Amino acid sequence: MKRSIQILALLVIPVALAILIVALPQFMSRPAFAVAENAGGKAVLVTGASSGIGRNITERLAGSGYFVYAGARKQADLDELNAIENVQAIRLDVTVQSEIDAAVETVSKAGRGLYGIVNNAGVVTVGSLHEIPEGDLLFQFDVNVYGPYRVSKAFFPLLANSKGRIVNIGSISGVLSSPLLGAYSMSKHAIEAYTDSMAASVAQLGVQVSVIEPGNYKSDILSSAIQRAKDEDQSFEGSIHEDSISQLMTSPADRSQYEEPDAVADAAVHALFDYAPKRRYLVVPNQREAEITIRKAIEELVQLNQDHPFTYDRDALVAMVDEAIAAATRPK
Repeated sequence: MKRSIQILALLVIPVALAILIVALPQFMSRPAFAVAENAGGKAVLVTGASSGIGRNITERLAGSGYFVYAGARKQADLDELNAIENVQAIRLDVTVQSEIDAAVETVSKAGRGLYGIVNNAGVVTVGSLHEIPEGDLLFQFDVNVYGPYRVSKAFFPLLANSKGRIVNIGSISGVLSSPLLGAYSMSKHAIEAYTDSMAASVAQLGVQVSVIEPGNYKSDILSSAIQRAKDEDQSFEGSIHEDSISQLMTSPADRSQYEEPDAVADAAVHALFDYAPKRRYLVVPNQREAEITIRKAIEELVQLNQDHPFTYDRDALVAMVDEAIAAATRPK
């Protein structure tokens, strides 16, 4: 009996994957997420706006006529952002409550209100979880998890008043896990849970919450990690992954081999302003990254369903997938 269940469970992978791949083109074949853009004076806060995804989203929103409060930490970045039309730079370190409170005061006094937040500020730390210093793990969560929590909580009265949107920038690492980026993967898994819980808790107030899971795009997140390691004089000598970490830390720090994150900005605009935003946006530059992410989700489904008293057979699982696809593609 157990062997037959295992065989049935394994059969789910190709069948469910085929179903999902059939549904994916409905979303992924679009050159961009279509949304009627009517700025109407709406204001959005973008954290981590100095470079990469945050800068791209800031420029896209500002160029479309939205007013952007662009959060950054360094004065040079603040000056650059202030030079962009429809942008007001705000000194904002998401780990410093006093700066968050000051940002709330600045936005409140401006009188525009606030329609949306893009929780983009993020960092990455490198190392195996059985070797990484506890301080690195705390730092990872302080920025990537507590940051969105602090910012969204502080600005929530303004969002509730406008019945606005919260957009969290997650990652395909919120589904996948890497042996050398375990702390980062943990933080992005947490953002998945944060998004779902927050969405359920504020829906009755008219506020909608989404998460965007980008794949590999051009950004400065790795260069920041490398610089931080140098500043702290970190050594990975003796690690069982020493060679792999060394290779990672000496790869192109500017991630120049990747595409600009224009598609991520498209998804952010859709999540912020479409009448029916999606809960999740998988935004990847190629089919391979889409496939490995979807396959991992299916693998976890099979593992959850395998060898317990309430295991579903293959037909029941396929029916569940059909129901989920129908619900996701039903006109709203």
